[in-house]
Amino acid sequence: MPGDLSDGLLWYTVFLFSTVCHEAAHAWTAFKLGDDTAQQGGQVSLNPLPHIRREVVGMVVVPLLAWFTAGWMMGWASAPYNQAWARAYPRRAGLMALAGPAANLGLLLSAALLIRVGLEWRVFDVPFALSPMHITDAMQAGAFTWVAKALSVVFSLNLLLCVFNLLPIPPLDGSSVPLLLLPAHAAARYFDVMRSPVLRVIGLLLILRGLGGFFPDLLRWAGGLLYPHVPFN
Repeated sequence: MPGDLSDGLLWYTVFLFSTVCHEAAHAWTAFKLGDDTAQQGGQVSLNPLPHIRREVVGMVVVPLLAWFTAGWMMGWASAPYNQAWARAYPRRAGLMALAGPAANLGLLLSAALLIRVGLEWRVFDVPFALSPMHITDAMQAGAFTWVAKALSVVFSLNLLLCVFNLLPIPPLDGSSVPLLLLPAHAAARYFDVMRSPVLRVIGLLLILRGLGGFFPDLLRWAGGLLYPHVPFN
């Protein structure tokens, strides 16, 4: 259906931009902290092409298949880094890991701010029920209908990317947070353990099993913060 295709295009555009911001933040932070691996690959950039070339399956094939089969957008990307650098400077590696979710948090807060401004200007309204494409609705049909839908997708997708990537499960970014706190020798050992292929496979299985269960509750919680006086069921 044309509506489905237009919604899919919107989701993919937001997914691509949000993912590129996430990976570019990793790459830029690593570059500033002494590792130019991603910079040499052109990933200190919001240009999606270097990121797509690195992960064609995760950034093109899987997201589009997920949309046309499940009506949802999912995928992955990555920024290369020097493992010897990360092991030698674990706190820098921890900051690099947090930079990606921080970029998604920035996009999430920007969307929330624009939604609140739209409410004050009476171009947006509180939706009857929250959903990923209806965090806010336009007061009247027209151009703001598309803007409301776009901001809703930016809000919901970056909420998921931010919180999801902070889970302390390898290979997600949250598994690197202890690098900021551990003594140098313990951090090096922790880094080696987290690189274990077995742990990463177990982590991926846990992620796939639990992803669908927590997002509706997370969305309602975020909606409660955005609209503190509106009860959502």
